[in-house]
Amino acid sequence: MHPNDSLKNWHEGQGLWADLDSKDWNNWKWQLGNRIVKLEQLEERMTLSEDERVGCLFAKDKLALAITPYFFNLIDREDPNCPIRRQVIPRSGETQISPEEMLDPVGEENTKPVDGIVHRYPDRVLFLVTDRCAAYCRYCTRSRLVSNAQDYNFHPEFENGLKYIRRHSEIRDVLLSGGDPLLLSDRKLDYLLGELCKIPHLEFIRIGSRIPVFLPQRITPELGEILKKHGPIWMSIHVNHPRECTHALREACERLTYSGVPIGNQSVLLRGVNDDTTTMRSLVHRLLMMRVRPYYLYQCDLITGSAHLRADPRKGIEIIRNLRGHTTGYSIPQFVIDAPGGGGKIPINPEYIKEVTDEAIIMRNFSGDEYTYPLNPSEAAKKPKNPKELEPVWA
Repeated sequence: MHPNDSLKNWHEGQGLWADLDSKDWNNWKWQLGNRIVKLEQLEERMTLSEDERVGCLFAKDKLALAITPYFFNLIDREDPNCPIRRQVIPRSGETQISPEEMLDPVGEENTKPVDGIVHRYPDRVLFLVTDRCAAYCRYCTRSRLVSNAQDYNFHPEFENGLKYIRRHSEIRDVLLSGGDPLLLSDRKLDYLLGELCKIPHLEFIRIGSRIPVFLPQRITPELGEILKKHGPIWMSIHVNHPRECTHALREACERLTYSGVPIGNQSVLLRGVNDDTTTMRSLVHRLLMMRVRPYYLYQCDLITGSAHLRADPRKGIEIIRNLRGHTTGYSIPQFVIDAPGGGGKIPINPEYIKEVTDEAIIMRNFSGDEYTYPLNPSEAAKKPKNPKELEPVWA
């Protein structure tokens, strides 16, 4: 185990809010009501670079600024290159649009049969149920939609989405996303999950959420009971850096798993945040310690104003190659690029196959050694065996 992966090194505490009553601190509604949403609030708490100040002034026209007190506590306010800081504090790079960037980089608008439903794959749909998040990732694929800074005017209507899913019997899997579904009240979540569970052709429900990371206080016992009641529900959370793996997140993940919710993690490869093997290895080890399976490592989508955060995809291939053989297979996520324009998720793997012939596959293992696996059985193997020869030796 890497020394920094030890539980005793995991960050916790109230930081700037040390004098606050812990009951308030642990109340998710207090956290939401006291988010940092203005430039002035940031400047009261830290010294911003001019780069960050320009980004904050532009945020109202692209993607709102919002950081929960809990997550703000994880920022190193003395380090302008802090990996937590880079994820949630806007920078001037957001004002610059590269030719390859798009408002809708993965083509959701072209596969939207009704408002709030994206039906790209034959047997599953994405159900967008809100445009709000607890905090806003500066590389968000749905920057056009979430926070409504760009006047997208998305108003989720559950009934239209439910009606579409009921009518399409080929749908076996629904992914709730947005925005963040766990920002819905317990009452709304209970209703929505209950209605989905009544649809006979649905086999299970997935929830994509960064709430456990931004707002672990939201994972209450009451929420756990709702999720348990309507299972099977699977959840994908979004952790990008080991510093996000706090005791509070670990407790939230345990509460989810004890409610019967398996958890996977989806990280985004980000420049200066996690685009090196040491950071990623520490992250995936911590995730497993929290009962979370590393699932996807995404190449950052070509969303407008994200060039300063996008890492070279060759870094992702290098990270997967360096993890393979040096940690348990459970720790290794699948590196994917969500194809620009709507092609779906495409796995991007290191090259382990050297050659495929009519006779064999010639492969390289994690250390570069070559091995051969025959494709066709030998003549001896084709010869029928005498049944007595197949009897176990102890018979």
